[in-house]
Amino acid sequence: MASDAALEAEDDGLELETCGSQVIAFTLMAQDAGGRVDKALAAGLPELSRGRVQALMAEGRIRLAGRPITDVSARAEAGDYEIDIPAVQPAEPQAENIPLAVLYEDDQLIVIDKPPGIAMHPAPGSQNGTLVNALLHHCGQSLSGIGGVARPGIVHRIDKETSGVVVVAKSDAAHQGLSALFAAHDIDRLYVALTRGAPKPLRGTIEGAIARSTHDRKKMALVKSGGRHAITHYAVEQAFGPADKPSAARVACRLETGRTHQIRVHLASKGAPCLGDPVYGSGTPTEPVRRAIAEAGLTRQALHAAVLGFRHPTTGETLRFESPLPPDMARLEALLGEL
Repeated sequence: MASDAALEAEDDGLELETCGSQVIAFTLMAQDAGGRVDKALAAGLPELSRGRVQALMAEGRIRLAGRPITDVSARAEAGDYEIDIPAVQPAEPQAENIPLAVLYEDDQLIVIDKPPGIAMHPAPGSQNGTLVNALLHHCGQSLSGIGGVARPGIVHRIDKETSGVVVVAKSDAAHQGLSALFAAHDIDRLYVALTRGAPKPLRGTIEGAIARSTHDRKKMALVKSGGRHAITHYAVEQAFGPADKPSAARVACRLETGRTHQIRVHLASKGAPCLGDPVYGSGTPTEPVRRAIAEAGLTRQALHAAVLGFRHPTTGETLRFESPLPPDMARLEALLGEL
């Protein structure tokens, strides 16, 4: 099984719920009582959405002092609550004949140039059309049992709408070896982002712990305490628009760590989010940049995993793979160059 450090690299991990059951103890203070109980519990437990709280209540899994609370609109009472989170039973992913852009393959591993719009592995509400489904068809049963039922062979992840190079293990030995490399940050990972404006200074290092946002469970955020330490080295390769105030930029980001949504969060913290990012793209691009985005057909965050380099886990050979920008980002970059 891959370590958490390996599996978090720029991933879609927010889609995947834990497979182990747990009981959460939560105390609702008097000053927070009085409103609807589902709203009060969801506000106090950011890891649970309001809909999830309502579903758990309907199943009798939320108790106050041992008494099940089933009326979601009931008045929230102060006291000690117990929330029983049931274990998620992962489904067996099915093989699907989905075309793959294979950059390298041997009997131990396979390297794929992943297009945007395809998730790495099945998750609740999205069981089909993933990279795992495609790999099961391509590799047959060689992935079975590697890395868990729902994500066989997956050692690291990139977001569904992020494109670029990923490596997948085809054997237990490769899985363990690659996991160790990712956990030790002994991997060369370079991403290319097209950003709103340009980060200042034009070259530097962004450090900051990342954790799930307490305001929106679907987002990650920089936090002052807790979270996981994250380091991104960046360099503006080209700025577009006025020299004194660029309206966009091409930024190379080299990961020293790999946390959930790390690059997207870090660039946004510098006031230069990825263009097209629906989650972290605060602020509005200039009108010429908006026109370029529309003409290029970009409907996702402009982020691409351009380089992946590592030592082969069983042969020790140094491998390095590069992927050019996909059509939407390449077209956008060309249009930005005309600003």
